[in-house]
Amino acid sequence: MLNITPDQARQFILYRQGLLGEHRFIGKDGAYQYVRQAGCIQFDPVDVCGRNAELTLQSRVKGFKKKTLEDLLYRDRLLVDYSDKELSIWPSEDWPYFSSYRERSMEHGRNFAGIPELEEQAVAYIRKHGPVSSDTLPIEGTIYWHSSMHWSGHWHKDSLAARSVLEQLYTDGVLLIHHKSGSRKYYDLTEKYLPAGLLSAPNPCPDEMSWLCWRIRRRIGAIGLLWNRRSDAWLGIGMTPEERNAAFDRMEKEGSVTAVRVEGLRFPLYMLSEDLPLLESVIAGQVSLKPRLEFLAPLDPMLWDRKLIEALWGYRYSWEIYTPPVKRQYGYYVLPMLCGDRLIGRVEPKADRKAKTLTVQNIWLEPGVRQTKKLSGQISRAAERLAEFNGCVYE
Repeated sequence: MLNITPDQARQFILYRQGLLGEHRFIGKDGAYQYVRQAGCIQFDPVDVCGRNAELTLQSRVKGFKKKTLEDLLYRDRLLVDYSDKELSIWPSEDWPYFSSYRERSMEHGRNFAGIPELEEQAVAYIRKHGPVSSDTLPIEGTIYWHSSMHWSGHWHKDSLAARSVLEQLYTDGVLLIHHKSGSRKYYDLTEKYLPAGLLSAPNPCPDEMSWLCWRIRRRIGAIGLLWNRRSDAWLGIGMTPEERNAAFDRMEKEGSVTAVRVEGLRFPLYMLSEDLPLLESVIAGQVSLKPRLEFLAPLDPMLWDRKLIEALWGYRYSWEIYTPPVKRQYGYYVLPMLCGDRLIGRVEPKADRKAKTLTVQNIWLEPGVRQTKKLSGQISRAAERLAEFNGCVYE
Protein backbone atom coordinates (compact mmCIF):
# COMPACT_ATOMS: atom_id res chain seq x y z
CA MET A 1 0.00 0.00 0.00
CA LEU A 2 1.28 3.46 -0.93
CA ASN A 3 2.18 5.58 2.13
CA ILE A 4 1.90 9.36 2.05
CA THR A 5 1.91 12.22 4.55
CA PRO A 6 -1.13 14.31 5.46
CA ASP A 7 0.47 17.28 3.66
CA GLN A 8 0.77 15.23 0.47
CA ALA A 9 -2.82 14.02 0.79
CA ARG A 10 -4.12 17.58 1.23
CA GLN A 11 -2.04 18.92 -1.66
CA PHE A 12 -3.13 16.13 -3.98
CA ILE A 13 -6.83 16.65 -3.20
CA LEU A 14 -6.62 20.42 -3.60
CA TYR A 15 -4.52 20.35 -6.76
CA ARG A 16 -6.84 17.83 -8.37
CA GLN A 17 -9.82 19.92 -7.29
CA GLY A 18 -8.33 22.95 -9.06
CA LEU A 19 -8.11 24.85 -5.76
CA LEU A 20 -4.31 24.97 -5.43
CA GLY A 21 -1.75 26.29 -7.88
CA GLU A 22 -2.46 28.16 -11.11
CA HIS A 23 -6.01 27.84 -12.40
CA ARG A 24 -6.40 24.54 -14.25
CA PHE A 25 -10.02 25.21 -15.24
CA ILE A 26 -10.66 28.27 -17.41
CA GLY A 27 -13.85 29.65 -18.98
CA LYS A 28 -16.82 27.65 -20.21
CA ASP A 29 -14.74 24.66 -21.28
CA GLY A 30 -13.06 24.63 -17.88
CA ALA A 31 -16.42 24.68 -16.10
CA TYR A 32 -17.62 21.75 -18.19
CA GLN A 33 -14.40 19.81 -17.65
CA TYR A 34 -14.59 20.31 -13.91
CA VAL A 35 -18.18 18.98 -13.76
CA ARG A 36 -17.07 15.99 -15.82
CA GLN A 37 -14.25 15.36 -13.35
CA ALA A 38 -16.54 15.73 -10.33
CA GLY A 39 -19.29 13.63 -11.90
CA CYS A 40 -21.89 15.89 -10.35
CA ILE A 41 -22.14 19.11 -8.39
CA GLN A 42 -24.99 19.68 -5.98
CA PHE A 43 -27.71 22.21 -6.72
CA ASP A 44 -29.34 24.24 -3.98
CA PRO A 45 -31.72 27.12 -4.77
CA VAL A 46 -30.69 29.39 -1.87
CA ASP A 47 -28.94 32.46 -3.26
CA VAL A 48 -27.27 34.66 -0.63
CA CYS A 49 -24.12 35.35 -2.61
CA GLY A 50 -24.55 32.85 -5.45
CA ARG A 51 -26.15 29.41 -5.51
CA ASN A 52 -24.17 26.39 -4.36
CA ALA A 53 -23.39 25.05 -7.85
CA GLU A 54 -22.29 28.51 -9.00
CA LEU A 55 -20.05 29.01 -5.96
CA THR A 56 -18.50 25.57 -6.51
CA LEU A 57 -17.45 26.61 -10.02
CA GLN A 58 -16.59 30.22 -9.14
CA SER A 59 -13.89 29.06 -6.71
CA ARG A 60 -12.17 26.91 -9.35
CA VAL A 61 -12.87 28.26 -12.81
CA LYS A 62 -11.09 31.38 -13.95
CA GLY A 63 -13.49 33.75 -15.69
CA PHE A 64 -16.58 31.82 -14.58
CA LYS A 65 -19.87 33.74 -14.72
CA LYS A 66 -23.38 32.70 -13.75
CA LYS A 67 -24.36 32.75 -17.40
CA THR A 68 -21.65 30.17 -18.09
CA LEU A 69 -23.52 27.51 -16.14
CA GLU A 70 -26.87 28.61 -17.55
CA ASP A 71 -25.52 28.22 -21.09
CA LEU A 72 -24.02 24.80 -20.40
CA LEU A 73 -27.37 23.66 -19.01
CA TYR A 74 -29.99 25.30 -21.20
CA ARG A 75 -28.30 26.35 -24.42
CA ASP A 76 -25.46 23.89 -25.06
CA ARG A 77 -27.21 21.03 -23.20
CA LEU A 78 -23.84 19.61 -22.17
CA LEU A 79 -25.12 19.45 -18.58
CA VAL A 80 -28.47 18.41 -17.12
CA ASP A 81 -30.30 19.02 -13.83
CA TYR A 82 -31.26 15.67 -12.38
CA SER A 83 -31.03 13.44 -9.35
CA ASP A 84 -27.66 12.05 -8.27
CA LYS A 85 -26.25 13.30 -4.99
CA GLU A 86 -29.52 14.93 -3.99
CA LEU A 87 -30.47 17.58 -6.58
CA SER A 88 -27.48 17.74 -8.88
CA ILE A 89 -26.02 18.96 -12.14
CA TRP A 90 -24.09 16.44 -14.21
CA PRO A 91 -22.85 15.83 -17.78
CA SER A 92 -25.59 14.84 -20.21
CA GLU A 93 -23.19 12.26 -21.66
CA ASP A 94 -23.84 10.22 -18.50
CA TRP A 95 -27.54 9.89 -19.36
CA PRO A 96 -27.35 6.16 -20.28
CA TYR A 97 -25.90 5.26 -16.87
CA PHE A 98 -29.12 6.34 -15.14
CA SER A 99 -31.48 4.25 -17.27
CA SER A 100 -32.30 1.85 -14.42
CA TYR A 101 -33.07 4.83 -12.18
CA ARG A 102 -35.53 6.15 -14.75
CA GLU A 103 -37.08 2.71 -15.21
CA ARG A 104 -37.70 2.45 -11.47
CA SER A 105 -39.30 5.89 -11.55
CA MET A 106 -41.67 4.83 -14.34
CA GLU A 107 -42.64 1.72 -12.40
CA HIS A 108 -43.20 3.86 -9.31
CA GLY A 109 -45.46 6.27 -11.23
CA ARG A 110 -47.72 3.44 -12.39
CA ASN A 111 -48.68 2.81 -8.76
CA PHE A 112 -50.73 6.01 -8.59
CA ALA A 113 -54.20 6.06 -10.06
CA GLY A 114 -54.63 8.74 -12.67
CA ILE A 115 -50.95 9.47 -13.29
CA PRO A 116 -50.63 7.60 -16.66
CA GLU A 117 -53.65 9.46 -18.09
CA LEU A 118 -52.36 12.81 -16.87
CA GLU A 119 -48.94 12.04 -18.36
CA GLU A 120 -50.52 11.52 -21.78
CA GLN A 121 -52.35 14.85 -21.50
CA ALA A 122 -49.22 16.69 -20.39
CA VAL A 123 -46.99 15.25 -23.12
CA ALA A 124 -49.57 16.06 -25.82
CA TYR A 125 -49.92 19.63 -24.57
CA ILE A 126 -46.14 20.19 -24.32
CA ARG A 127 -45.56 18.68 -27.75
CA LYS A 128 -47.98 21.22 -29.20
CA HIS A 129 -47.26 24.30 -27.07
CA GLY A 130 -43.68 23.96 -25.88
CA PRO A 131 -42.16 24.53 -22.40
CA VAL A 132 -44.52 24.72 -19.42
CA SER A 133 -44.34 25.23 -15.68
CA SER A 134 -46.75 23.87 -13.09
CA ASP A 135 -48.85 27.04 -13.28
CA THR A 136 -49.08 27.12 -17.10
CA LEU A 137 -49.90 23.44 -17.72
CA PRO A 138 -53.72 23.32 -18.01
CA ILE A 139 -54.26 20.33 -15.74
CA GLU A 140 -56.35 21.17 -12.71
CA GLY A 141 -57.19 19.44 -9.46
CA THR A 142 -55.15 17.42 -7.00
CA ILE A 143 -53.84 13.88 -6.87
CA TYR A 144 -52.51 11.53 -4.21
CA TRP A 145 -48.88 11.13 -5.24
CA HIS A 146 -45.26 11.43 -4.16
CA SER A 147 -42.02 11.60 -6.09
CA SER A 148 -39.63 8.66 -6.27
CA MET A 149 -36.72 11.09 -6.01
CA HIS A 150 -35.08 10.44 -2.67
CA TRP A 151 -35.20 14.02 -1.40
CA SER A 152 -39.03 13.93 -1.52
CA GLY A 153 -39.34 11.21 1.09
CA HIS A 154 -42.84 12.13 2.31
CA TRP A 155 -46.28 11.57 0.83
CA HIS A 156 -47.87 14.50 -0.95
CA LYS A 157 -51.52 13.78 -0.29
CA ASP A 158 -53.68 15.89 -2.57
CA SER A 159 -50.73 17.40 -4.48
CA LEU A 160 -51.47 19.75 -7.33
CA ALA A 161 -51.97 17.47 -10.31
CA ALA A 162 -50.02 19.70 -12.74
CA ARG A 163 -46.94 19.81 -10.51
CA SER A 164 -47.15 16.09 -9.75
CA VAL A 165 -47.34 14.97 -13.36
CA LEU A 166 -44.50 17.28 -14.42
CA GLU A 167 -42.23 16.01 -11.65
CA GLN A 168 -43.11 12.41 -12.48
CA LEU A 169 -42.33 12.87 -16.18
CA TYR A 170 -39.11 14.68 -15.26
CA THR A 171 -37.99 11.83 -12.98
CA ASP A 172 -38.93 9.36 -15.74
CA GLY A 173 -36.62 11.25 -18.11
CA VAL A 174 -39.46 12.09 -20.51
CA LEU A 175 -39.09 15.78 -19.63
CA LEU A 176 -36.06 17.85 -18.76
CA ILE A 177 -35.76 21.33 -17.35
CA HIS A 178 -35.91 23.70 -20.29
CA HIS A 179 -34.99 26.75 -18.21
CA LYS A 180 -35.62 28.37 -14.86
CA SER A 181 -37.11 31.72 -14.01
CA GLY A 182 -35.99 32.41 -10.49
CA SER A 183 -36.96 29.25 -8.63
CA ARG A 184 -39.69 28.29 -11.10
CA LYS A 185 -38.85 25.41 -13.43
CA TYR A 186 -40.05 25.14 -17.03
CA TYR A 187 -40.13 21.70 -18.62
CA ASP A 188 -39.98 20.43 -22.19
CA LEU A 189 -39.60 17.08 -23.93
CA THR A 190 -36.15 15.56 -23.48
CA GLU A 191 -36.21 14.14 -27.01
CA LYS A 192 -36.05 17.69 -28.43
CA TYR A 193 -32.73 18.53 -26.75
CA LEU A 194 -30.63 15.41 -26.23
CA PRO A 195 -29.38 13.34 -29.21
CA ALA A 196 -31.48 10.32 -30.12
CA GLY A 197 -28.41 8.10 -29.95
CA LEU A 198 -27.78 9.17 -26.38
CA LEU A 199 -31.39 8.61 -25.34
CA SER A 200 -31.51 5.12 -26.84
CA ALA A 201 -28.05 4.03 -25.68
CA PRO A 202 -28.05 1.06 -23.29
CA ASN A 203 -26.64 1.39 -19.82
CA PRO A 204 -22.86 0.77 -20.14
CA CYS A 205 -22.99 -1.13 -16.84
CA PRO A 206 -24.19 -4.70 -17.49
CA ASP A 207 -25.46 -5.33 -13.94
CA GLU A 208 -26.27 -3.57 -10.65
CA MET A 209 -22.84 -4.23 -9.11
CA SER A 210 -21.11 -2.69 -12.12
CA TRP A 211 -23.35 0.37 -11.82
CA LEU A 212 -22.64 0.59 -8.09
CA CYS A 213 -18.88 0.48 -8.76
CA TRP A 214 -19.26 3.19 -11.41
CA ARG A 215 -21.08 5.44 -8.97
CA ILE A 216 -18.59 4.85 -6.15
CA ARG A 217 -15.66 5.56 -8.47
CA ARG A 218 -17.43 8.72 -9.55
CA ARG A 219 -17.69 9.95 -5.94
CA ILE A 220 -14.05 9.05 -5.23
CA GLY A 221 -13.09 11.03 -8.32
CA ALA A 222 -15.17 13.99 -7.16
CA ILE A 223 -13.06 14.31 -4.00
CA GLY A 224 -9.74 12.74 -4.98
CA LEU A 225 -9.24 10.55 -1.91
CA LEU A 226 -12.08 8.89 -0.02
CA TRP A 227 -12.39 6.05 2.47
CA ASN A 228 -14.68 3.03 2.59
CA ARG A 229 -16.75 4.26 5.49
CA ARG A 230 -20.24 5.56 6.08
CA SER A 231 -20.22 9.01 4.53
CA ASP A 232 -22.42 11.77 3.15
CA ALA A 233 -20.33 11.37 0.00
CA TRP A 234 -22.49 8.32 -0.79
CA LEU A 235 -25.84 10.16 -0.56
CA GLY A 236 -28.19 9.21 -3.37
CA ILE A 237 -26.49 5.90 -4.17
CA GLY A 238 -28.65 3.82 -1.83
CA MET A 239 -26.38 0.93 -0.82
CA THR A 240 -25.88 -1.14 2.29
CA PRO A 241 -22.47 -1.34 4.01
CA GLU A 242 -22.20 -4.91 2.74
CA GLU A 243 -22.82 -3.81 -0.85
CA ARG A 244 -20.29 -1.01 -0.47
CA ASN A 245 -17.66 -3.42 0.89
CA ALA A 246 -18.29 -5.84 -1.98
CA ALA A 247 -17.92 -3.02 -4.51
CA PHE A 248 -14.63 -1.86 -2.99
CA ASP A 249 -13.31 -5.44 -2.99
CA ARG A 250 -14.21 -5.82 -6.64
CA MET A 251 -12.68 -2.46 -7.65
CA GLU A 252 -9.43 -3.22 -5.81
CA LYS A 253 -9.16 -6.64 -7.44
CA GLU A 254 -9.85 -5.12 -10.86
CA GLY A 255 -7.26 -2.43 -10.18
CA SER A 256 -9.62 0.47 -10.84
CA VAL A 257 -9.02 1.97 -7.37
CA THR A 258 -5.82 2.07 -5.32
CA ALA A 259 -5.57 2.13 -1.53
CA VAL A 260 -3.39 4.79 0.08
CA ARG A 261 -2.22 4.91 3.69
CA VAL A 262 -2.00 8.42 5.16
CA GLU A 263 0.13 8.88 8.25
CA GLY A 264 -2.04 9.32 11.34
CA LEU A 265 -5.27 8.07 9.73
CA ARG A 266 -6.76 4.85 11.01
CA PHE A 267 -8.49 3.93 7.76
CA PRO A 268 -6.96 3.73 4.27
CA LEU A 269 -8.08 6.17 1.61
CA TYR A 270 -8.83 5.19 -1.97
CA MET A 271 -8.07 6.97 -5.20
CA LEU A 272 -8.79 6.30 -8.86
CA SER A 273 -5.88 4.28 -10.16
CA GLU A 274 -5.54 6.56 -13.17
CA ASP A 275 -4.70 9.40 -10.75
CA LEU A 276 -1.52 7.71 -9.51
CA PRO A 277 0.77 9.65 -11.88
CA LEU A 278 -0.73 12.91 -10.61
CA LEU A 279 -0.16 11.90 -6.98
CA GLU A 280 3.42 10.97 -7.81
CA SER A 281 3.91 14.38 -9.45
CA VAL A 282 2.57 16.13 -6.35
CA ILE A 283 4.86 14.08 -4.09
CA ALA A 284 7.85 14.82 -6.32
CA GLY A 285 7.12 18.56 -6.33
CA GLN A 286 6.59 18.59 -10.09
CA VAL A 287 3.36 20.63 -10.08
CA SER A 288 2.76 24.24 -9.11
CA LEU A 289 1.29 24.54 -5.62
CA LYS A 290 1.04 28.31 -5.69
CA PRO A 291 -1.36 29.26 -2.88
CA ARG A 292 -4.69 30.94 -3.53
CA LEU A 293 -7.40 32.13 -1.17
CA GLU A 294 -10.85 30.90 -2.11
CA PHE A 295 -14.29 30.79 -0.48
CA LEU A 296 -15.82 27.32 -0.80
CA ALA A 297 -19.48 26.50 -1.41
CA PRO A 298 -21.37 24.93 1.53
CA LEU A 299 -21.98 21.71 -0.46
CA ASP A 300 -18.67 21.77 -2.31
CA PRO A 301 -17.57 18.27 -3.43
CA MET A 302 -14.39 18.65 -1.39
CA LEU A 303 -16.56 18.96 1.74
CA TRP A 304 -18.87 16.00 1.09
CA ASP A 305 -17.17 13.91 3.79
CA ARG A 306 -16.96 16.21 6.82
CA LYS A 307 -15.22 13.54 8.94
CA LEU A 308 -12.49 13.23 6.32
CA ILE A 309 -12.07 17.01 6.26
CA GLU A 310 -11.70 17.00 10.04
CA ALA A 311 -9.22 14.11 9.91
CA LEU A 312 -7.00 15.69 7.24
CA TRP A 313 -7.41 19.39 7.98
CA GLY A 314 -8.46 19.49 11.64
CA TYR A 315 -11.36 21.65 10.50
CA ARG A 316 -15.00 21.23 11.49
CA TYR A 317 -17.66 22.63 9.22
CA SER A 318 -21.42 22.49 9.54
CA TRP A 319 -23.77 24.28 7.17
CA GLU A 320 -26.08 26.03 9.62
CA ILE A 321 -28.73 27.18 7.16
CA TYR A 322 -31.30 24.77 8.64
CA THR A 323 -30.09 25.18 12.23
CA PRO A 324 -32.38 27.30 14.43
CA PRO A 325 -30.82 30.77 14.82
CA VAL A 326 -30.36 30.41 18.58
CA LYS A 327 -28.32 27.23 18.05
CA ARG A 328 -26.03 28.56 15.33
CA GLN A 329 -22.37 28.85 16.18
CA TYR A 330 -21.62 31.06 13.19
CA GLY A 331 -24.39 32.08 10.80
CA TYR A 332 -27.07 31.35 8.20
CA TYR A 333 -24.84 31.17 5.11
CA VAL A 334 -21.18 30.84 6.09
CA LEU A 335 -18.50 29.66 3.66
CA PRO A 336 -15.25 27.83 4.49
CA MET A 337 -12.14 29.83 3.68
CA LEU A 338 -9.21 28.07 2.01
CA CYS A 339 -5.72 29.60 1.81
CA GLY A 340 -3.05 27.53 0.13
CA ASP A 341 -3.44 24.01 1.48
CA ARG A 342 -5.05 25.08 4.77
CA LEU A 343 -8.65 25.72 5.76
CA ILE A 344 -8.02 28.88 7.73
CA GLY A 345 -11.49 30.00 8.78
CA ARG A 346 -14.90 30.95 7.52
CA VAL A 347 -16.58 33.99 6.07
CA GLU A 348 -20.15 35.30 5.90
CA PRO A 349 -20.70 37.28 2.68
CA LYS A 350 -24.05 38.71 1.66
CA ALA A 351 -25.05 40.31 -1.63
CA ASP A 352 -27.63 43.11 -1.74
CA ARG A 353 -28.56 43.02 -5.40
CA LYS A 354 -30.88 46.01 -5.23
CA ALA A 355 -28.09 48.18 -3.86
CA LYS A 356 -25.55 46.23 -5.96
CA THR A 357 -23.24 45.81 -2.97
CA LEU A 358 -21.66 42.82 -1.30
CA THR A 359 -20.59 42.95 2.32
CA VAL A 360 -18.65 40.53 4.50
CA GLN A 361 -20.64 40.47 7.68
CA ASN A 362 -18.25 38.29 9.68
CA ILE A 363 -14.87 36.58 9.44
CA TRP A 364 -13.79 33.83 11.81
CA LEU A 365 -10.19 32.60 11.71
CA GLU A 366 -9.14 29.18 12.95
CA PRO A 367 -7.00 28.94 16.10
CA GLY A 368 -3.38 29.67 15.26
CA VAL A 369 -4.18 31.73 12.16
CA ARG A 370 -2.96 35.31 12.55
CA GLN A 371 -4.72 38.27 10.97
CA THR A 372 -1.92 39.90 8.99
CA LYS A 373 -1.94 42.67 6.43
CA LYS A 374 -1.21 40.11 3.71
CA LEU A 375 -4.07 37.86 4.78
CA SER A 376 -6.49 40.81 5.00
CA GLY A 377 -5.56 41.73 1.44
CA GLN A 378 -6.12 38.18 0.21
CA ILE A 379 -9.55 38.03 1.86
CA SER A 380 -10.50 41.41 0.39
CA ARG A 381 -9.49 40.34 -3.11
CA ALA A 382 -11.51 37.13 -2.81
CA ALA A 383 -14.50 39.18 -1.62
CA GLU A 384 -14.03 41.56 -4.57
CA ARG A 385 -14.10 38.62 -6.99
CA LEU A 386 -17.26 37.31 -5.34
CA ALA A 387 -18.85 40.76 -5.51
CA GLU A 388 -18.07 41.08 -9.21
CA PHE A 389 -19.46 37.59 -9.77
CA ASN A 390 -22.73 38.77 -8.21
CA GLY A 391 -22.82 42.01 -10.19
CA CYS A 392 -22.01 43.96 -7.04
CA VAL A 393 -19.35 46.21 -5.57
CA TYR A 394 -17.53 45.04 -2.46
CA GLU A 395 -18.01 47.32 0.52
